[in-house]
Amino acid sequence: MLDNCKNAAERWGGVSDLIDKWLLERQSLIVGLCDLSVNPGSSQENKAEKFQSFCQVLVDYVSVGHFEVYEQLVAEAAEYDDGGIELAKKIIPLIQESTEVALSFNDRFDNIHKVDDGIEGLIEELEVLGKTLEDRFELEDGLIESLHKVHANTTA
Repeated sequence: MLDNCKNAAERWGGVSDLIDKWLLERQSLIVGLCDLSVNPGSSQENKAEKFQSFCQVLVDYVSVGHFEVYEQLVAEAAEYDDGGIELAKKIIPLIQESTEVALSFNDRFDNIHKVDDGIEGLIEELEVLGKTLEDRFELEDGLIESLHKVHANTTA
């Protein structure tokens, strides 16, 4: 039994660090979103830089979620086999919907020179993205809570 706990700690102890780094990236994403919403930039060049920077953080955050965090959480759930896999099968497709919104936003705004709607269109799309991300964060937090935090004492 002690060996199982040690193995779990070795396997899943790094998940907390991965999640912590990812949640810090989430903060950067939120700060960038708020900054763009309040001040999208005055000149076309300034606007382009801000949107490109934000889009990079957005794509990085989404990618790390799908290709690192969720994979680790699902692997941990499979190891413990306590119903977490079923939950992940329900939540991850809902998160995927927000991924498509985020990637669509990125495709549209990563090169601000493509934007032809004027500032009103930008603000409107930022609001939609903000609401979508807010919903996504709630789903992700539920996934972390259900698939990782319940095992944290076992892995410590």
